[in-house]
Amino acid sequence: FSLMNEADMPAGTPEGKAMTDADSKTVIRLTNTKTRKKEVFTPIDAQNVRMYVCGPTVYDRAHIGNARPVIVFDVLNRLLRHVYGADHVTYVRNFTDVDDKINAKAAETGRSIREITDETTQWYLDDMQAVGAMDPNHMPRATEYIAQMVTMIEVLMEKGFAYAQEHIGHNSGDRTVFLDTEKAAAHSYFSVEADPNYGVLSGRTLQDMISTEKADEGAGKRNPMDFVLWKPSDQTQPGWDSPWGYGRPGWHIECSAMSKALLGDVFDIHGGGLDLMFPHHENEIAQSCCANGTDKMANYWLHNEMLQVEGKKMSKSLGNFFTVRDLLDQGVPGEVIRFVFLSTHYRKPMDWTQEKADQAELKLLNYHNLISDFADPDLASEAHVSGEVVNALANDLNSHLALTHLDALAKQVRVNKDAAQQLAHDLKFLGFWNEDFGRKPRAVWVDPKSELTIDQQAILGTLSKRLHERRATAMETKDFAPVDALKTALLDAGVEVRMSKTGVELEAGPKFDASKLEGLL
Repeated sequence: FSLMNEADMPAGTPEGKAMTDADSKTVIRLTNTKTRKKEVFTPIDAQNVRMYVCGPTVYDRAHIGNARPVIVFDVLNRLLRHVYGADHVTYVRNFTDVDDKINAKAAETGRSIREITDETTQWYLDDMQAVGAMDPNHMPRATEYIAQMVTMIEVLMEKGFAYAQEHIGHNSGDRTVFLDTEKAAAHSYFSVEADPNYGVLSGRTLQDMISTEKADEGAGKRNPMDFVLWKPSDQTQPGWDSPWGYGRPGWHIECSAMSKALLGDVFDIHGGGLDLMFPHHENEIAQSCCANGTDKMANYWLHNEMLQVEGKKMSKSLGNFFTVRDLLDQGVPGEVIRFVFLSTHYRKPMDWTQEKADQAELKLLNYHNLISDFADPDLASEAHVSGEVVNALANDLNSHLALTHLDALAKQVRVNKDAAQQLAHDLKFLGFWNEDFGRKPRAVWVDPKSELTIDQQAILGTLSKRLHERRATAMETKDFAPVDALKTALLDAGVEVRMSKTGVELEAGPKFDASKLEGLL
């Protein structure tokens, strides 16, 4: 069965085979948000392919929507490393560790800002590792690049693209008179009217932006769409000395400064969630191009679509808001989260449902068991990924198609044992791997030869997990009554149950009756 359907596929997606050149090297095609076209990816320097992805503001746990760009661009990073070589790819993802939300958290809890950001940064790294994401080459913290931000703002002011206004003043008729005092600090703003190319990414006019977007608030702005580069800090807020007084950077400037420092004035790929395209990425382009004197910041802009939960926008008020840690603590394996995310193309809205998670877990457990039976997990290597998976991903990260190839391999295992080893290679390349892979006791086994429907397999998979959990508990408490009760009910439904030291195996027998299982859920 498949978790994916026609709606999960990007419009106009070809059969998934990437073109290859005379040297048979994979050609990658990516949809460039800036041009609205799928383009052949040509790096500036094939010896140093450079990618920047906007990371989290570290004030709390990452919700599951935060994990989507991490997983999407982790797959792209793996593809780039495979095609160009692991030593020839530089991947940067930042941490925003200076922000008003962090300040509010510190004021609320009485903890220091550094203590909060250190803790939440590690939470994020642990959770993203749990969903199979490799660490980028560089993970800069904004507070480590304040000097570079100040320098960039100074350049923008020298070139006439930015201005400063005093924060302390009084109103005099139709204008604000700013006080000449040592305590006066300044807001620094980027002047969008000074940049004739502002709006190049979103394609919107300045007037349209003013009418449809909430503008940055601040003192002494010349234009409602001008955005903050630097703002004053009081003694309770983090701050640094600058030509405009004691203060802290605005949100947008940090990515421009960090990407320049680590990747150069112009680099290959800039990615992030679609919600960042405007104003964040638009403002990054304006700052970077104007400060660096370039006509672009990155050659390719990629944006993943947003996430829903059970068909609705994720919201605490609707009770469907989950962090990645919530799911992990509920027993949802990180591999399952990753599989569900990759079952929908990154440019399509993704719907997280419990049904998809159950099906993904069942599918992955069957893959694990096939490898355990017919392959050597120790031999699994990303370098031996199948051409079908590489070609699928090279076609605008068509992870949907890549996952269908795993199904095809699983079906071949019974007649071709080499398919199990290839399945192990492909799973490792796609990030479905951990140290216990192929060595864990069989928590679930559903016979792949059975003719069960998707719903029947999901039900049987859920009950298999339950039996395994009850058995594990019984081994500690010595109370096997709950195990015997569930086993009896399964047998009554025509399910063949086998339990051993290696785990639990279930198989739908000739008298299988799925209707008798529904009452056990």
